[in-house]
Amino acid sequence: MKLWIPFATAAGVFVGAAILFGADWDLPPVDTEQLGYAGSGMYLTKDREKQADLQQANVVPEPLYEADPEGDRAGEFYENVQVLGDLSTDQFNLFMASITEWVSPEQGCAYCHNEENLASDEVYTKIVARRMIQMTQAINVDWDAHVGQVGATCYTCHRGQPVPENVWSRNSGPGKQDRGLGWSGGQNVVGELVGNTSLPTNALESYLLGDKPIRVHSLTALPNGENMATTKQTEETWGLMMHMSESLGVNCVTCHNSRAFNDWDESPPQRVTAWHGIRMARDINQSYIEGLAPVFPDNRKGPEGDVLKVSCATCHNGVQKPLYGVSMLRDFVDSLGTKTDTGVPDYSTYTPGETQVMGSPDSAALVPATGPEATTLASVD
Repeated sequence: MKLWIPFATAAGVFVGAAILFGADWDLPPVDTEQLGYAGSGMYLTKDREKQADLQQANVVPEPLYEADPEGDRAGEFYENVQVLGDLSTDQFNLFMASITEWVSPEQGCAYCHNEENLASDEVYTKIVARRMIQMTQAINVDWDAHVGQVGATCYTCHRGQPVPENVWSRNSGPGKQDRGLGWSGGQNVVGELVGNTSLPTNALESYLLGDKPIRVHSLTALPNGENMATTKQTEETWGLMMHMSESLGVNCVTCHNSRAFNDWDESPPQRVTAWHGIRMARDINQSYIEGLAPVFPDNRKGPEGDVLKVSCATCHNGVQKPLYGVSMLRDFVDSLGTKTDTGVPDYSTYTPGETQVMGSPDSAALVPATGPEATTLASVD
């Protein structure tokens, strides 16, 4: 009698049960939505339990109060107001209180300010915050094709954290470049930013910082000399697409027709919105984030020394429309709905702890405050 057979059978049953019940499989219920024509395979399946978590993570905070637009202008009443000086003092104070709740609810005003001299620019986070206000204004004005009437506020990305949860920095993978042994070229390792696949980990750097061509689709089955895209470039494009799908909680057919992925005429309108979104993220990183490199300390940079940059996930946080399309901008359109000052200082001259005013040549006039409240009511922007 072969005694090993029942033991092997028992072991197989045990292993099977462990795999089935011990691996925390994500089982139904799920909801399926048809996005395109029947038979085209254009449908989106969502896990109900995950949707409940996303709903909880995307609750919009209520505004603290409604500000009075009348009265003294902030730029005339407070010192060193370079971006929001056209607001009334009440609007200005509301925005400052709100940005504290959005970005540094635990640290409070001291996160960006010397509390004994609020007008001073000596705390580096104040320099960053001022530039981020300019960036948010530019998003709402220049990128209407992507954000629409919903717009963006500081909370869209920060969600009560000084550093947004979903940011990225350069990652070349293990090994050293230009050394054959152990150099993977940013591939063949699990990349969190590319859907936990082994696609190139530098896909975001190629497309959301650089402007490498994204379209690699050939129109013929065999090479004809017209499409010169390489296999690696194709994989980088796939990595970007995986990132976008994961960031928005969607799949490919949200933006593409499954019968002709390359054809714009047959694609859903969301593809156009996504096209603008890629270029918006690239503009943010190039025009606003990278320039702040001299200001950020080393502990606020990536392991390879570059600044932390935005991606699709920074705003979307797992849902197709940030905060499910609820607009916070409507309550802050006076502060974030128009461009006020667009000046860019020379950040290479900034010295943390010493610089009192970090202005640009074309900044608005810095009108000193007057009266007994001049010291205690200095600028927060």
